[in-house]
Amino acid sequence: MSHSYYVYILANRGKMIYTGVTSDLPRRVFEHRNGTGSKYTSKHGISDLVWFDETNEIESALIKEKQIKNWRRQWKVNLVEKGNLYWDDLARDWYEK
Repeated sequence: MSHSYYVYILANRGKMIYTGVTSDLPRRVFEHRNGTGSKYTSKHGISDLVWFDETNEIESALIKEKQIKNWRRQWKVNLVEKGNLYWDDLARDWYEK
């Protein structure tokens, strides 16, 4: 049985960015939204899922996360805007309000 791993980028309205990796994307985004994801995202109100990539290899996900974290900010912006020009929250309909 194959397992999925996700590299993801979260942002706030001011386009501050957080990059992470997880095996359960809905749970992890939920944690960030509720202030238990990380101190950085909680402090800066970063909770909108603006980009993610799925892979079956944890090693690939960790390598990709590290690469993105080392990128210049503009490269991260370009990555997000290539598939999500207006920085829409891709998880906006995942949870009950």
